[in-house]
Amino acid sequence: MPPIDLDHFRKRLQGLQQELREATAADDGSPPVELDQSRVGRLSRMDAMQGQAMSVEMRRRRKATLTEIASALERIDSGDFGDCQGCGEPIAVARLELDPATRLCIGCASEAEKA
Repeated sequence: MPPIDLDHFRKRLQGLQQELREATAADDGSPPVELDQSRVGRLSRMDAMQGQAMSVEMRRRRKATLTEIASALERIDSGDFGDCQGCGEPIAVARLELDPATRLCIGCASEAEKA
Protein backbone atom coordinates (compact mmCIF):
# COMPACT_ATOMS: atom_id res chain seq x y z
CA MET A 1 0.00 0.00 0.00
CA PRO A 2 1.41 3.44 -0.92
CA PRO A 3 2.41 5.75 1.93
CA ILE A 4 -0.21 8.21 3.14
CA ASP A 5 0.40 11.91 2.42
CA LEU A 6 -0.17 13.20 5.95
CA ASP A 7 0.17 16.87 4.94
CA HIS A 8 -2.60 16.43 2.36
CA PHE A 9 -4.97 14.93 4.93
CA ARG A 10 -4.01 17.46 7.61
CA LYS A 11 -4.91 20.31 5.22
CA ARG A 12 -8.20 18.65 4.24
CA LEU A 13 -9.15 18.07 7.87
CA GLN A 14 -8.23 21.62 8.87
CA GLY A 15 -10.28 22.97 5.94
CA LEU A 16 -13.30 20.90 6.97
CA GLN A 17 -12.82 22.02 10.56
CA GLN A 18 -12.80 25.67 9.53
CA GLU A 19 -15.93 25.27 7.37
CA LEU A 20 -17.83 23.63 10.22
CA ARG A 21 -16.76 26.28 12.71
CA GLU A 22 -17.90 29.05 10.36
CA ALA A 23 -21.24 27.30 9.76
CA THR A 24 -21.73 26.88 13.50
CA ALA A 25 -20.92 30.53 14.16
CA ALA A 26 -23.35 31.67 11.44
CA ASP A 27 -26.10 29.40 12.79
CA ASP A 28 -25.81 30.52 16.43
CA GLY A 29 -28.05 33.55 15.86
CA SER A 30 -31.22 31.59 15.15
CA PRO A 31 -34.24 33.12 16.89
CA PRO A 32 -36.23 31.10 19.44
CA VAL A 33 -39.63 29.69 18.53
CA GLU A 34 -42.52 32.14 19.02
CA LEU A 35 -45.18 30.41 21.13
CA ASP A 36 -47.63 33.30 21.54
CA GLN A 37 -50.87 31.69 20.33
CA SER A 38 -52.57 35.03 19.78
CA ARG A 39 -49.90 36.11 17.26
CA VAL A 40 -48.90 32.88 15.52
CA GLY A 41 -51.16 30.10 14.23
CA ARG A 42 -50.83 26.48 15.32
CA LEU A 43 -49.31 25.29 12.02
CA SER A 44 -46.83 28.17 11.95
CA ARG A 45 -45.75 27.30 15.50
CA MET A 46 -45.38 23.64 14.53
CA ASP A 47 -43.27 24.61 11.50
CA ALA A 48 -41.11 26.87 13.68
CA MET A 49 -40.66 24.15 16.30
CA GLN A 50 -39.72 21.62 13.62
CA GLY A 51 -37.22 24.08 12.14
CA GLN A 52 -35.73 24.69 15.55
CA ALA A 53 -35.43 20.94 16.23
CA MET A 54 -33.69 20.46 12.87
CA SER A 55 -31.31 23.31 13.67
CA VAL A 56 -30.47 21.78 17.05
CA GLU A 57 -29.77 18.42 15.39
CA MET A 58 -27.56 20.04 12.74
CA ARG A 59 -25.54 21.75 15.48
CA ARG A 60 -25.22 18.44 17.34
CA ARG A 61 -23.96 16.71 14.20
CA ARG A 62 -21.49 19.52 13.46
CA LYS A 63 -20.14 19.25 16.99
CA ALA A 64 -19.75 15.46 16.65
CA THR A 65 -17.99 15.90 13.30
CA LEU A 66 -15.66 18.52 14.78
CA THR A 67 -14.78 16.03 17.53
CA GLU A 68 -14.04 13.35 14.91
CA ILE A 69 -11.85 15.78 12.96
CA ALA A 70 -9.93 16.76 16.10
CA SER A 71 -9.38 13.08 16.83
CA ALA A 72 -8.10 12.49 13.28
CA LEU A 73 -5.69 15.42 13.61
CA GLU A 74 -4.43 13.92 16.88
CA ARG A 75 -3.90 10.58 15.11
CA ILE A 76 -1.83 12.39 12.45
CA ASP A 77 0.33 13.93 15.19
CA SER A 78 0.74 10.62 17.03
CA GLY A 79 1.50 8.62 13.88
CA ASP A 80 -1.63 6.46 14.07
CA PHE A 81 -3.50 8.10 11.18
CA GLY A 82 -4.57 5.62 8.53
CA ASP A 83 -4.57 2.62 10.86
CA CYS A 84 -7.90 1.01 11.66
CA GLN A 85 -8.78 1.39 15.33
CA GLY A 86 -10.70 -1.88 15.13
CA CYS A 87 -8.21 -4.34 13.65
CA GLY A 88 -5.01 -2.30 13.31
CA GLU A 89 -4.76 -2.84 9.56
CA PRO A 90 -4.18 0.11 7.19
CA ILE A 91 -7.28 1.95 5.99
CA ALA A 92 -7.50 2.22 2.20
CA VAL A 93 -6.40 5.62 0.92
CA ALA A 94 -9.57 5.83 -1.21
CA ARG A 95 -11.64 5.48 1.98
CA LEU A 96 -9.59 8.21 3.67
CA GLU A 97 -10.13 10.44 0.64
CA LEU A 98 -13.91 10.05 1.05
CA ASP A 99 -13.82 10.62 4.81
CA PRO A 100 -10.45 11.70 6.18
CA ALA A 101 -11.78 11.52 9.75
CA THR A 102 -12.70 7.83 9.47
CA ARG A 103 -11.14 5.59 12.07
CA LEU A 104 -12.26 2.18 10.80
CA CYS A 105 -11.43 0.14 7.71
CA ILE A 106 -14.36 -0.92 5.55
CA GLY A 107 -14.48 -4.40 7.12
CA CYS A 108 -14.63 -3.11 10.70
CA ALA A 109 -17.11 -0.40 9.73
CA SER A 110 -19.37 -3.03 8.16
CA GLU A 111 -19.17 -5.15 11.30
CA ALA A 112 -19.93 -2.13 13.50
CA GLU A 113 -23.05 -1.37 11.42
CA LYS A 114 -24.35 -4.89 11.92
CA ALA A 115 -24.05 -4.64 15.69
